[in-house]
Amino acid sequence: MLVVHGVWIAGESAPGRLALWAEDPALPLTSSGRARRRPHPFAAGASALSAALTGSSDDVREALAKAEEATLALRLPGAAKGPLPSPETGSEAPARGLRLAEWETPALVLPGDRALTALGALAEPDPDGPWAAAASLRYLSLLAGHACDLARRGRMLPQLVTEAGVPAARWRPVLTGSDAAAFRDFAEAMPPVCRASALPEAGAARTLRDALNALLDAAARAVMPERLLAGTRPGPRADLSDRWIAALTAVDPALPGAGTAAVAELSHPLEAWLAAAHEANGPVRVSFRLVEPEPGEDDWALDFALQSADDPSLYLPADDLWDGGRLPGLAARPDETLLAGLGRAFRLFPSLHAALLEAEPAGMTLTTAEAHEFLRQAAPLLQAAGFGVQLPAWAGRKAVGLKLTTRTKATSPSGRAAADSGFGLEELVDFRIDLVIGDGTVSAEELAELARLKVPLVRVRGQWVELDERQLKAALKAVNRRREGEVTAGEVLQQVVDGGDEDLPLVEVDADGRLGDLISGNAAERLTPVPTPAGFQGVLRPYQERGLSWLFFLAELGLGGILADDMGLGKTAQTLSLLLTERAEGRQPAPTLLVCPMSLVSNWQKEAARFAPSLRVHVHHGGARKRDDEFLAAVRDADVVITTYGTALRDLGALRTVQWGRVVCDEAQAIKNSGTRQAQAVRAIPARTRLALTGTPVENHLAELWSIMEFTNPGLLGPAKRFRKRFQEPIEVRGDADATAALKRATGPFVLRRLKTDKSIISDLPEKNEMKVWCTLTAEQATLYQAVVEDMMAVIESTEGIQRRGNVIAAMTKLKQVCNHPTHLLKDGSRLPGRSGKLARLEELTEEIVEDGDKALIFTQYAEFGAMLQPYLAAHLDRPVLWLHGGLSKLKRDELVERFQNDPEPMLFLLSLKAAGTGLNLTAANHVIHVDRWWNPAVEDQATDRAFRIGQSRNVQVRKFICTGTLEEKIDAMIERKKALASTVVGTGEDWVTDLTTGQLRELFSLDPAAVS
Repeated sequence: MLVVHGVWIAGESAPGRLALWAEDPALPLTSSGRARRRPHPFAAGASALSAALTGSSDDVREALAKAEEATLALRLPGAAKGPLPSPETGSEAPARGLRLAEWETPALVLPGDRALTALGALAEPDPDGPWAAAASLRYLSLLAGHACDLARRGRMLPQLVTEAGVPAARWRPVLTGSDAAAFRDFAEAMPPVCRASALPEAGAARTLRDALNALLDAAARAVMPERLLAGTRPGPRADLSDRWIAALTAVDPALPGAGTAAVAELSHPLEAWLAAAHEANGPVRVSFRLVEPEPGEDDWALDFALQSADDPSLYLPADDLWDGGRLPGLAARPDETLLAGLGRAFRLFPSLHAALLEAEPAGMTLTTAEAHEFLRQAAPLLQAAGFGVQLPAWAGRKAVGLKLTTRTKATSPSGRAAADSGFGLEELVDFRIDLVIGDGTVSAEELAELARLKVPLVRVRGQWVELDERQLKAALKAVNRRREGEVTAGEVLQQVVDGGDEDLPLVEVDADGRLGDLISGNAAERLTPVPTPAGFQGVLRPYQERGLSWLFFLAELGLGGILADDMGLGKTAQTLSLLLTERAEGRQPAPTLLVCPMSLVSNWQKEAARFAPSLRVHVHHGGARKRDDEFLAAVRDADVVITTYGTALRDLGALRTVQWGRVVCDEAQAIKNSGTRQAQAVRAIPARTRLALTGTPVENHLAELWSIMEFTNPGLLGPAKRFRKRFQEPIEVRGDADATAALKRATGPFVLRRLKTDKSIISDLPEKNEMKVWCTLTAEQATLYQAVVEDMMAVIESTEGIQRRGNVIAAMTKLKQVCNHPTHLLKDGSRLPGRSGKLARLEELTEEIVEDGDKALIFTQYAEFGAMLQPYLAAHLDRPVLWLHGGLSKLKRDELVERFQNDPEPMLFLLSLKAAGTGLNLTAANHVIHVDRWWNPAVEDQATDRAFRIGQSRNVQVRKFICTGTLEEKIDAMIERKKALASTVVGTGEDWVTDLTTGQLRELFSLDPAAVS
């Protein structure tokens, strides 16, 4: 299967172009050549790429009809022998020696005006087709959809630009308010591959601007197709303004033969128009607040105010402003700012003219009809243009919805006892559907009367609601459909997941019995806990027994689930107890296939041997694994077959020949990207039920939840395209509360999430005490630090685009190495003692730890630094210092873990963060030290949880080393200030720093003189 990438080639004096290229994992990953520009060793040929893309879709074939085959010089990260494979290929990436290099890559190139059609056609590849979309192509497809949304909402203005010396009529986006924020988000999220074209080189913002200009122009022409009859378009001698207007909707935007003076006369006011449209992007904005009438009154109030764009809590009502009130940070002449803002808003909300007749406008009174006009028309326009808008809490919500009530029949087993196991999805239940407006149900007669009155805003039982005509029509149709009777429990469950339709959503469900237990999303608490199975060597905690009862309940129904308990709460123990429960009383269900990262294979083996020794476990991994008939025989003799994600991909053919009782994915975030080959492979393995184990079902966006749910219950949430439209876009883009509630209701029955910080779940876990350890630089470190800053800033200032990004990351790496130890940077093998503030503090701390008879985990993100520390600390302390890194075999890793956990001698365990950040149980340690910080807090927390988990009986001391006055302290301060944004700003590692300006980088890297000891 080919992995297809998208690259945008920004134009200098002409529109940009879209390039498509693909990786073929079947080709060799390395090249033996040494030329400066070498052929990409595993890039598919342009003809092969074209055949794969166009072979199964007429839309793609038509969209790529004008694509040209070309060879591009792409700047890609990699090692000396080959580029870095993308994660979607499933190939192993080199661990070190990465650098940017140019690779000659076959590609299909499309002009900018064809890019929109192509990206639309490529947005939904066939999961079983010959190609999958890489992150860069998915990104550009999302950008194309955003461009269409801008065009549909009219967020664009016409311009007259010059392209290759010829004037052209083009549409340009107007990015204010939420659209400006979306542009920034797109710039931060751009995969580097999107701008990997070596010539011309461009940064993320410029590449994004160029791509959005081209895509929006094409979208605008699709929204406003040419309406002129053939032969009636103004000729070359017609007035330029007439030709320009016609060209705005024509296929060809060029205006050849226009004089320079005429072009300048028309283009200058158009540019001023575009600039004026962006004026609302200042630090202070005008805000509008709609206030509903008090009971018994009819008039609505629209209040004016000034508000900080960056901190909405800085808010100055217009009444206070005219009385002389001020707020810190707001404009020096707030009266002028308010009046100018109201003047701009008048263009979007003409009814403001009455308020602007006053010398000191503070607000205006609206009728109910005018308030509705503001809600439906003016408010969205003002918000998109950058103005502040505050509406009542009920505004924008679907006023009319459905309530589904089900009752189990008196003769039903589940009607007699909730704990009875006779419930099944084929059981018949009584159902009733009622119409809901606001917080109460309405009769068909009441609904008909509301429809007759045709009042868009109405107070129903004391609550204002907005009645949409489409919703009312949908509700009236629903009245005439069957509203009560008998259906199966499975049909009810599907209705709950579907959530009604867009115009008439399902807003409430009232169900009893075990169906109610499942739909409530609280089945684990409502069901009678299944006791700890007799074969389990240990005792399950109460919340674990509830988890077991939920898992067993789903399994009996043939449904899959996501066990999303917090790290350390015993997902492994609950899964093993489920397998034992199913095999009680001599039953022999089909075997379970457990797929996990390679680092967890031994953990599952040992946990199974410890808690469930009666289970027959077979490991299918490694070069000596069984194949063909031997493999099938091993499966027949096993209760559990453990394999890795990589092996599952490679041996998919063999795994698909077995009808598994269950497929379990541990660390299921590995399949969060539905388009990856390993996610597709795991979904293709047949099984009666499926179970996902993950502490993070959603890391970045809701598409990850869809991908994991698609594995556990295929098809239940519908296709990805529908999920994106129904849930992802409304929730992530608009914060839609109704869509959020609907998604929670749809997924709640299949997701069980408990947190170890919740004392009602687990009350005997000891405390975790986190602290920062401030270290100073030695004089030698300070000198090296300053030298690196000066050298690297000179390099950064002279480069652009992807090369600049690489240089910024290299500078950060070098500065962090200096903070660790001069030898870490110089790699000269020189002596260690007395040259590093961090090492001196580490020596003192580890001496105290071993003297107290304790054990500690010491994490570093640099394997080379760990290799330096291990022999030094062992000699300095005269104690064992174990060292776990990615180069160790599985057997050696297991030996080290076993020794650390069971040897009573005080010792240190030095670990590479990447190799040991997940999957290990190291509760023998009650100290955790992060020597060099990883700027993603979630990664550090996962590493800390190797010690802070069930089985830990002592308080855990967590220390994070930071060199004061350096890059480390400044980024730590950023994290503290932006904790609410950590998952988006810092959650992707350090890439966000590379988009800072040169001045910001110099300030970030600069050394505080007080940092030197």
